[in-house]
Amino acid sequence: MSTPVSQNIIQLLSNPSSREQGYRMLVREYKEKLYWLIRRIVLGHDDTDDVLQNVFVKVWQNLDKFRGDSDLYTWVYRIAVNEAIAYVNKQKKYPNALKDNAEGLTRNLESDNYFDGDELQEKLQKALEKLPEQQRIVFNLRYFDEMKYQDMAKVLNRTEGALKANFHHAVKKIEDFFSDN
Repeated sequence: MSTPVSQNIIQLLSNPSSREQGYRMLVREYKEKLYWLIRRIVLGHDDTDDVLQNVFVKVWQNLDKFRGDSDLYTWVYRIAVNEAIAYVNKQKKYPNALKDNAEGLTRNLESDNYFDGDELQEKLQKALEKLPEQQRIVFNLRYFDEMKYQDMAKVLNRTEGALKANFHHAVKKIEDFFSDN
């Protein structure tokens, strides 16, 4: 999925004199996509902003480690998913905070300036909250980001078969949630 924009960003990043320009371009290109990717894992807006900031710091610190073996977006997504999962795992040390965060999201959707969804989207969010973490992440990447299983396998370091199974189970659970509610 290497695009002309990402190729241009890689070119700018590889040259020390244009590295900052390339980084600013990378942030502009991926900021919104990464925000929503992280938001669907972390759930809260403020926490998402914190994680997103950490992602861009890690990207900057690790630019020299990007070898071009994968697409730029795959590399950046992997960092974002890892940071979001690390945040969630850290929150698990405080289970009430994580539970309150997930339950609070659905209570606050209507008043959230960053969410303009309807009742169906609200119901989908409630169904997603019930999924195990791995299934929720796979569903989000496939459904919302339309990521191919091949790319997802690189981002999540899982086999395509395992990801397809996770997606299938997630869809089944969401369908069950909708038919029960």
